[in-house]
Amino acid sequence: MPTPTDWEERYRTGDMPWEKGEGSPGLSDFLSQHPDLPRGSVVVPGCGTGHDVRLWARFGFEAVGIDIAPSAVQLCEAKTQALGLSAHFRVADFLRDPPFLRFDWIFEHTLFCAIEKTDRDAYVDAVLRWLKPGGQFLAVHYMLRDGQGPPFGCAQEELMERFLPHFELLEGRVPRSYPNRTGLELLLWWKRRADSVPSSPG
Repeated sequence: MPTPTDWEERYRTGDMPWEKGEGSPGLSDFLSQHPDLPRGSVVVPGCGTGHDVRLWARFGFEAVGIDIAPSAVQLCEAKTQALGLSAHFRVADFLRDPPFLRFDWIFEHTLFCAIEKTDRDAYVDAVLRWLKPGGQFLAVHYMLRDGQGPPFGCAQEELMERFLPHFELLEGRVPRSYPNRTGLELLLWWKRRADSVPSSPG
């Protein structure tokens, strides 16, 4: 199964079949359709080459991308500088590192399905550690059936079971997607409950 070293090698050699050359269409539509969202800080874990981070930055958010692969972060910085945008990138392990900041927003685009299934409890805990109480969590999940991954299988029932105890669901819908994912993604917009706490504070 993939290790941090494996992800680094794939970014270093350009072996990135998930790279689409643009941000999530669902995210682009969401930001355009909600112009009155409260601005603030947003972190994009598993940010890849930074397309989604740059989308948030274009809409006036203080955008930060983190990735486990140093070469991914280098690509992010180069692409962002070339476009004259302001965003920040850091090498970090979202699941295991203590947060360097608590954020108003977390956006994830197919990170949940990329991690080992045995890490999914740690994923929910990480969202609670990195997100401020009352903060907002927006996710675009790749809804695949079970199979060898990554990406690994993802079901709506599991997402509800994991997140409803900690978050209020504000919106859920099938978003506009890349052509090869049409009808296979699910956008969920959550607000963290004030009384929810991670099991392992970071």
